[in-house]
Amino acid sequence: MSGFLDRLGLRLAHMLDPESAHRLAIRALRAGVTAKTGPVTSARLATRVAGMELPNPVGLAAGFDKNAEAIAPLLQAGFGFVEVGAVTPRPQPGNPKPRLFRLSEDRAAINRFGFNNDGMDVIAERLSLRPPRGIVGINLGANKDSTDRALDYARVLETCGNFVDFATVNVSSPNTEKLRDLQGKAALGALLHGVLQAREALETRPAIFLKIAPDLQDSELEDVAAVALSSGIDGIIATNTTLDRQGLHGPFAQEKGGLSGQPLFEKSTRVLARLSVLTGGEIPLIGVGGVASAGQAYAKIRAGASAVQLYTALVYGGIGLAGEIARGLDELLERDGFATVAEAVGTNRKEWL
Repeated sequence: MSGFLDRLGLRLAHMLDPESAHRLAIRALRAGVTAKTGPVTSARLATRVAGMELPNPVGLAAGFDKNAEAIAPLLQAGFGFVEVGAVTPRPQPGNPKPRLFRLSEDRAAINRFGFNNDGMDVIAERLSLRPPRGIVGINLGANKDSTDRALDYARVLETCGNFVDFATVNVSSPNTEKLRDLQGKAALGALLHGVLQAREALETRPAIFLKIAPDLQDSELEDVAAVALSSGIDGIIATNTTLDRQGLHGPFAQEKGGLSGQPLFEKSTRVLARLSVLTGGEIPLIGVGGVASAGQAYAKIRAGASAVQLYTALVYGGIGLAGEIARGLDELLERDGFATVAEAVGTNRKEWL
């Protein structure tokens, strides 16, 4: 029955413009319309990442639940962990509409949202009401008109950090002007230092991740790895959306914004594998970009990821896809003789280098 509801929901959603369909999905989750399978787990799937005990390594990427409105139902949809946001200090409307485009032929999407969100105070209040069980993270952002973006990240963490298990420093969105400049070695080091200092003032100690772009050159990746290792952060999320438009189809192929979905899979996985080499397994990596099947999640893990995240695949596969991928991943690990997810991490990295 849940599969039928998912298919029906997708059919209805695709009759709407993409952003309206997204809002409908959030409302359906809050109303309890979608299936509640609970966390999908097994002795093989359960894994520890940056001190967090995950029931399975399949997470929801930031951007789907921007305003922390549907945490409880998302945790019941089969995900091993959920990331909300991006969140900025002050509320902001984001870029003008339309700003989300389906590329159905490519199983992809282009967005230029521009960090539209309700602001840290409202979102902190929602996070304070989150279920006590389940792993929840927040994506930290900066206001578009901020005069001190590094301070913005620290302020959001100070306000929301006591209610989450991890926080992601997002310097890789292509939709806020000059944000990606913060990926440079000096700027990144200073930014992470400020965020880690802000964490020291919290009652809790959420893990701190860094989310990077897939469009970095080798020398830039080397800088990112060096700063990540020296700063003391807990992990890297690889990757955000891409500006690359090679090989796309349909009327929206050249829209401005970040491209996500299937066309990103190979590129993001190669960045992931390269980072796995550069960091030498000293900090965990989260693989994101084009994950739409158990096989693709497995490929990310064997390329060096300790866990994976997805978002765009839900546009085409429905919310039930998370549990489907987790169960399929369990079967693939068993097939190849891995007793745990951790045993499989990086075992086929050379294919992607």
